[in-house]
Amino acid sequence: MPRNITDIVRAGLKKRYRAEARFRLYGITAILAALVLLFTLFVTIVSQGASAFVATELTLSVPVTAAVVDPEGTRAEATLSGANYRKLVLDALDAQFPDVQDRIERRKLHAIVSDGATYDLREKVMANPALIGTTVTLTTPVASDFDMLAKGQVDVSQPESLRRLNDRQIGWFNTLKERGLVSFGLDRNLFVNADSRQPELAGIFGALMGSLYTLLVTLALSFPMGVAAAVYLEEYAPRNRLTDIIEVNINNLAAVPSIVFGLLGLAIFLGFFGLPRSAPLVGGLVLSLMTLPTIIIAARVALQSVPPSIREAALGIGASKMQTVLHHVLPLALPGIMTGTIIGMARALGETAPLLMIGMVAFIADTPEGILSPSTVLPVQIYIWADSPERAFLERMSAAIIILLTFLVIMNTAAVWLRRKFERKW
Repeated sequence: MPRNITDIVRAGLKKRYRAEARFRLYGITAILAALVLLFTLFVTIVSQGASAFVATELTLSVPVTAAVVDPEGTRAEATLSGANYRKLVLDALDAQFPDVQDRIERRKLHAIVSDGATYDLREKVMANPALIGTTVTLTTPVASDFDMLAKGQVDVSQPESLRRLNDRQIGWFNTLKERGLVSFGLDRNLFVNADSRQPELAGIFGALMGSLYTLLVTLALSFPMGVAAAVYLEEYAPRNRLTDIIEVNINNLAAVPSIVFGLLGLAIFLGFFGLPRSAPLVGGLVLSLMTLPTIIIAARVALQSVPPSIREAALGIGASKMQTVLHHVLPLALPGIMTGTIIGMARALGETAPLLMIGMVAFIADTPEGILSPSTVLPVQIYIWADSPERAFLERMSAAIIILLTFLVIMNTAAVWLRRKFERKW
């Protein structure tokens, strides 16, 4: 028996509603899956890197004998700087274990102390020569292997042949802990040092300054050029085939893989112009080329969002074309331009591939002092540490990722805040 039109419509509506419910379920499932993966990523990074912010420290009473530090009693800076402070530190450690007399065993005992203890003691004495002849309480990070032991990253149940530390070394370290000489504190080296061969002394400050100088060069070049290009294309350029070709190429450049810009920088800035390798100046030039299309596109969209009535009103009261653009259109488009610029700079901050091509992957143990100094950047520093087999460097790599993600979140949050605060509804 044929159904009436009402039944047919109802059946069609039910089918459509079921399809819409399935589509909504697919969308919710995709969002939940993305959130779970993102949460897993953050938990993994934080669990691996949180311990890097904590340093295992050893406290020793170190007699600063004049016979070692300043035998002539001149208190000359060169003499104090070149003294054998490591001997003083190791003698203080030997005093904790007088029964260890074998040369090989003493060498294994001395492995507890980081090389940083020598520098810490030298800084103390040079800052205050009156400490010579007294006993100094020195608190310094332990070597990375013992730091991993204190943080539970060493499986002591394994045979000695499979561990970097033998049973006697573990016993000595536990004895120091029982005597209250081992403590935990904020790892200052992570924030104030540049890279180092010893994980316990390696820090991100050098890479952070390299990133800062590189981004300053990038911003100084890409922002004015990007805004000027957007203003010209949007306000002055005639609509013809040449303009269409320029617009297509700008859109295409925004999608070019970043490593292509690194190859361009390697060939032009290093090969042709001979600029210094591994310098923030070259890194900034390369990242400027990469960021420029993003800023141009964002600036053009912001200029297009300004109503034509603003331009017509300014021209109607006698303003010139330049006055209209500079005094009325550009200020109203500035929030959108700043948002696009910050997003472009955030992308530049996280780039690695183009900087690897221009040599910023080199080991740099000093903090850069300018845009021409050899340096690395934070993402490349992460790459260098990730390539190291030592567990302590992997811990520092995760900590550097946390810091990098923090900067990226701050920059993107600033972009959203600027857009919401200064954006006008027309």
